[in-house]
Amino acid sequence: MSSRSWYSNAWHNASQFSRDKTQNGMPVFKNSEQLYGCLKILFTRIGEEDIGANQKVMASRLVMRLRCKDPAAEVIINGRSNPVKIAYGASTLRPDIDLEITADALHYILLGQMNLTKALGSGALKFKGPVWKSFVMEDIFRRGQAIYPQIMRECNPLS
Repeated sequence: MSSRSWYSNAWHNASQFSRDKTQNGMPVFKNSEQLYGCLKILFTRIGEEDIGANQKVMASRLVMRLRCKDPAAEVIINGRSNPVKIAYGASTLRPDIDLEITADALHYILLGQMNLTKALGSGALKFKGPVWKSFVMEDIFRRGQAIYPQIMRECNPLS
């Protein structure tokens, strides 16, 4: 049995993804445009296929920002509007919940190869805002995990 604590195991496992990147050592997404393309497909499908997710976001009345690094991308999910509006790129809306994550970590979370706890513990994911309101983002991540493998094949970031 390892003498490492849960936290150090989580840090080691999550930080391994940021070092390993893909098998050839390159980042998953070549540039921001490719990342935005995959994110647009992902959020469009979640909106079309999961009415409950839209209703939960609207009921929360939250503005959520997802900021990716390496490459840079920003997505605003506006639960104050009906229907929910999603904006890609910088926005002047002040978010209630702010997530900052590397694009590679987001990719591995959506594939189910990294969990949110490990990403938070390693620093690959940074969260700002009231933790008790974060349940809305968890629902979005869960739904995203169900459809992301197919989306990844369609937008093919690793080619």
